[in-house]
Amino acid sequence: MPRYYMRWQMNHTFIPPEPEARVKLWLTMLEMVKAELKAGGLTDWGICSDSSAGYAFAETDEKTIHATVLKWIPYIQFDIKPVLPVEQVIANIKQVAAAAKK
Repeated sequence: MPRYYMRWQMNHTFIPPEPEARVKLWLTMLEMVKAELKAGGLTDWGICSDSSAGYAFAETDEKTIHATVLKWIPYIQFDIKPVLPVEQVIANIKQVAAAAKK
């Protein structure tokens, strides 16, 4: 199953300026994150200490990752990239090196 690294940033244009509304929005989104982690839609999630950005990992397909991130738009902007585990990278390097020797 493909694994995705998602770097995300808060879109401050859509964050309410009123403290009460802002706290309600943040807590609502964090409950959504907890639900995605529990359901397995996300495998890891974190936020930078300045609360402006963070990361998440998911092991899923493109259609599911798209449906997952739609839940947070427009409040969050995403940069999503597929990633490989170390075992696959080592195997690829060895395969390319062996092919270059021929």
